[in-house]
Amino acid sequence: MQRPVGPERVEQSRTGRAAPDGPSSKESVLAKTVVIAEDEAIVRLDLREILEEEGYEVVGETGRGDEAVELVRVHRPDLVILDVKMPGMDGLAAAQAINSQSRSAVLILTAFSQRDLIEQARDAGALAYLVKPFQKEELLPAIEVALARFEEMQALAAENATLSDDKRGLEDQLETRRWVDRAKGRLMDDHSLSEAKAFAFIQQSAMNRRVTMREIAREIVEGQLAPDAG
Repeated sequence: MQRPVGPERVEQSRTGRAAPDGPSSKESVLAKTVVIAEDEAIVRLDLREILEEEGYEVVGETGRGDEAVELVRVHRPDLVILDVKMPGMDGLAAAQAINSQSRSAVLILTAFSQRDLIEQARDAGALAYLVKPFQKEELLPAIEVALARFEEMQALAAENATLSDDKRGLEDQLETRRWVDRAKGRLMDDHSLSEAKAFAFIQQSAMNRRVTMREIAREIVEGQLAPDAG
C-alpha cells in the first residue's frame, strides 16, 4: 500500500532528528521568513525562540487569524504557522485565504488529531500539521515538509503555465497533482526515497526528457520508470 502524501503529522525519528534529505542545517534556512499566528502568548514565544535559533527570520506574529492573513499579505513570508483555534478567524479559514493567493507554505498547529480535522486542514491548503504540545525535534521536520511541498506546488504551477490553454484547467492541475502524489508514494515505498528526493526524481526526469511531470508520474505508477539501482 502506497503511503499518503497529503498534509501530515511529521514524526521524529529514533534519533530525534529530521529526515536526512530535508534542509536541517542553519545555513540552509537563513533566508526563510515566517509569520506566527497563535493565540497563546507562551506558545508564540516558544515558536519564535526555536525558529530564530535555527536561523529563520520571524517577520510577524499575532494571536488572531484575520491579522495573520494581513501579515502574510504585507510580508509575503516563506512560511506561516497557524493555530486552528484563534479569534477573528480560525486557522483553517486563514489558511484557505492565504492559499487562495498562493503566498506561503502553511503549517497548522492543533490540539487534536482527528481525521476530519486533518482533512479540513488539507482542503484549506495546509501542507503539514503538528499536534500540540510539540517538541523542537517535531517542529523542525514539520516545517521542512511544509516548505518542500510548497516548492513542489510552485514547480507544478510553473509547468502548468507553459502548457496550452486546453491543458491548463483546474481539473487538469488536480489530475497532475494526483498522479505526482501517487508516484511519490510508490518511489518512497519501493525505493526508500524521502518525499523530497522522490519529487526531485520526477521533476528532473521530466526536465531531461522534456515531458510533463504527469507523464513521468504515470510511468512510475505503472512500473515503467524507476530510479537506477545504487
